[in-house]
Formats: sequence, structure tokens, C-alpha cells
Amino acid sequence: MKDVLVTVISDLSALAKDAFLFVLDNRGWMHPFDENGRRRDYSAIPKTIGELVDDPYRSMAGELRRLGGYAKDTTPFSEFIWADFLRRRIDHNAVSKNFDKAMKEALALAKSKDADYLPGWCGPTSD
Repeated sequence: MKDVLVTVISDLSALAKDAFLFVLDNRGWMHPFDENGRRRDYSAIPKTIGELVDDPYRSMAGELRRLGGYAKDTTPFSEFIWADFLRRRIDHNAVSKNFDKAMKEALALAKSKDADYLPGWCGPTSD
């Protein structure tokens, strides 16, 4: 990419690197978790986009939103929260062997009461 559009929400340029990362983390502006949902040290954060590792559950969460499984939400990293929800309920082998079948399971899970605490949940209610 030659150009990227951004919106500056806070100028933290005066902070030392460790303070900068601490502030990002505490404001929920970073997601220091790996493709297995494990929290990592700040030093393990990839330095370039090319170093990022694919998280199949993040791909599922993106597809789930596209299919109407949940609504777009302003919660930072909401798709990662959904990915973690799916990671805890759908076996990794099921995802890698049959993504479409795993997506059907994900859609059912997204509409369940188990997911009602997640950002953008739009399952059925009893009112």
C-alpha cells in the first residue's frame, strides 16, 4: 500500500516506547494475542504486516459478521473477541477440514444465548 487513511485519536509521540505500549494496551487500542488466543509480550508483536500469522478463527469471525451473525460494533477488536468465542467452541480440525460446515456451526452459536454477552450480538430475544 502506498497510502493509508487514518484518524488521529491521541498524540502519544512524547511517550517512551514502553509507556506507549502500556497506554495502548490499557486503553484497549492493541490486541497482543497470537493466533491461538494466548496473550503475548509486547516484544512478540510483529513489526510488519507481512509477519502477521493467520488466525482461522479471526477469518471465521469476519465471515460470521458478513453473514449477519453479529452486527458491526464500536468495541475495539470486537472481531477478535468473537474469534476467541469461536476458538473455545469449534475444534481447530473442524475449521481446517471443512470451513463451510464450521461456519454453519458458528452461525448457530452466534445466535445462541451463549453469545449474548458479545459485542454486536443480534440473536433472538424473548420480549
